Amino acid sequence: AESALRQAFREAEWNRPAIIFIDEIDSIGSCYTTNSEVQGRCVSQLLTLMDGMKTYRQIAVIGGATHPDTIEGTLRSPGRFDREVDIGVPDDSGRLEILHIHTKQLKLAHDVDLTCIAANTHGFVGADLAQLYIS
Repeated sequence: AESALRQAFREAEWNRPAIIFIDEIDSIGSCYTTNSEVQGRCVSQLLTLMDGMKTYRQIAVIGGATHPDTIEGTLRSPGRFDREVDIGVPDDSGRLEILHIHTKQLKLAHDVDLTCIAANTHGFVGADLAQLYIS
């Protein structure tokens, strides 16, 4: 895992401008998970790599997290993951827009009411809506 992190940062440096996206960063950097030796080494490696980036420009590191409130403080300090963008659950109109995107290429029956579906899928996000079977 540490070598994969080093390789990702190396490739980003070679291909600037670049974005490194780490999905589920809270799974390795959570202050509430059982700290394994591998997890600790991964977090240490990530911190080292991010600290070394201060001299480089045009590389952004973004982490996606389901539970950002559980990410340990060292990862959230200045120069690391120090900015947050909260992308919440879409409202009715957001879900309707997502449904329009997912059904754009489909021939829907005349009685399919996407507005009704959007209104009845409270709490659904794009991935949930993509899994709906619309007959």
